[in-house]
Amino acid sequence: MKFYLDEDLSPKIAERLRKRGIDAVSAIETGNIQLSDREQLACAARVGGCLVTRNVRHFIVLAQEAIRRHEPHAGIILCPPSMRGFEVKNIADALTRVAKQFPGGLGQFDVLYL
Repeated sequence: MKFYLDEDLSPKIAERLRKRGIDAVSAIETGNIQLSDREQLACAARVGGCLVTRNVRHFIVLAQEAIRRHEPHAGIILCPPSMRGFEVKNIADALTRVAKQFPGGLGQFDVLYL
């Protein structure tokens, strides 16, 4: 499984995941900041990464639109609002569990709540 963290999550989460042998990149690391949510989802899909975000409200709508438009992505993982974007260890631990549970990644239209 590969993760693409949007800009509201600390790039330190991606660093921690890579140290654990998990493929992860942050929008901040790739310079993809200030892109629209739709553009972030497209970037994640291009690199085959499951998009990870705290922006639940917007990405639920984008997931529904993707289904209606038949525009697959590599999955979306939604962090609950109770998880702050700077909670590096907690988010990295939760994503590590997801990577172990779904080693082949999520489906093209899947949405998962942490």
